Amino acid sequence: MRMRPTISWSDLRGVRTGVWGLGVEGGANLRKLIALGADPVLVDDHPPAEGAGGRPVLATGAGGLAALAGCEVVVKSPGISRYRPEVADLARRSIPVTGGLGLWLAEADRERVVCITGTKGKSSTTAVMGHLLNRLGHRTMVGGNIGQPPWDPAADGASYEYWVIETSSYQATDLPYSPPVVAVTSLHPDHLDWHGDVETYYTDKLSACSQPGADLTVANGDSDLLRERAGLLGPRVEWVRAGDAPQAGWMAALHLLGTHNRRNALIARACLRALGIPGAADDAALAQAAVGFVPLTSRLQVIGEVAGVTFVDDSLSTNVLPTLAAMDAFPGRRVALIAGGHDRGIDYQPLARGLVDREAPTLVLAVPDSGPRIQAAIESDNPGKVEVTACPDLAAAVERGFRWAVPDGVVLLSPAAPSFGRFRDYRDRGEAFARAMHACQPG
Repeated sequence: MRMRPTISWSDLRGVRTGVWGLGVEGGANLRKLIALGADPVLVDDHPPAEGAGGRPVLATGAGGLAALAGCEVVVKSPGISRYRPEVADLARRSIPVTGGLGLWLAEADRERVVCITGTKGKSSTTAVMGHLLNRLGHRTMVGGNIGQPPWDPAADGASYEYWVIETSSYQATDLPYSPPVVAVTSLHPDHLDWHGDVETYYTDKLSACSQPGADLTVANGDSDLLRERAGLLGPRVEWVRAGDAPQAGWMAALHLLGTHNRRNALIARACLRALGIPGAADDAALAQAAVGFVPLTSRLQVIGEVAGVTFVDDSLSTNVLPTLAAMDAFPGRRVALIAGGHDRGIDYQPLARGLVDREAPTLVLAVPDSGPRIQAAIESDNPGKVEVTACPDLAAAVERGFRWAVPDGVVLLSPAAPSFGRFRDYRDRGEAFARAMHACQPG
């Protein structure tokens, strides 16, 4: 098993350090090292013309790797796969390759940190827990894969009481320690290009639960994949199911759609209880704390209504699991589902089976690039059970879905695919969906 570097940010004072990757987290890494008095080597796969403060940035394939090989430690961005041959080359040279979150967690007050991971649902759960903690009177940073990296000098970390950290599978591979409380919201195949295969992805993601310091994992009890891998979830597991606490009216103020989001809120509450937060077991206190929560953008977000048709932006759903969860949020309603995007080659048969089992009328509007494979999977599973229409782009799909959904249906953008290629990111895709909605006119 690979040994994870147990060094901290403080250990990098006076150490020749390389920063590999200059995205959001890479920028925080650079600022942290500058604050420590370091002059790091900057390397990026696609370097900008000039780095922060006019610093030179080397391309990985054009001198960058050689420069990193001259460093004592390399701090990489999460998007750089730990399984790349360049990482193996640095390891052969006995150069530790680590990540910013691992460096921070090595010296953080881990009793006041919760890491939340999962294929989907981790962002919403992190946001809910952070909101509740803040409203219960504890200044809390919501960070990691969502928001600001907690080690960024701009984060004013010394003034926080608690940290709720969304942790991606990429970040989990770098953690030398686990906080006592970790949550796992879901498990489903994803990011296979980074991890190499599905079992490595599962092992890497769940490794956040079992590093030194781990005590309790709050886990999705409705997930068969998680229950099958209970041995990877650390010393103790608390299973949380969507049907737990059916009378928990405190969740109404969160304005979250879907059974899965109910479970996410219950996972957040279980983490609060595990931390011993006063009020976490009091429904009245939680109801007050839930007030003012704003659901995250493009995560099953109702963005408007036209002629009785509800438009829902779930642009961040980039694989089958969250798309099926989004469909389950509208039992008994006609749903026009817009699906398709960057084709990562994932299996769409589970999506087809889930849609075929749905009782209410469903129209699938298949958009490029993976749209044809989605259409083929649905039509081969149970021909004629679900109507599928190929659309050339998102705007055409919205217009077709609107006409079909009138007068009281739903047009749902839940693509089961990333946005790469045709949009800058999921936000750009969600904004295009909103523009298309505004262009719809009652007939």
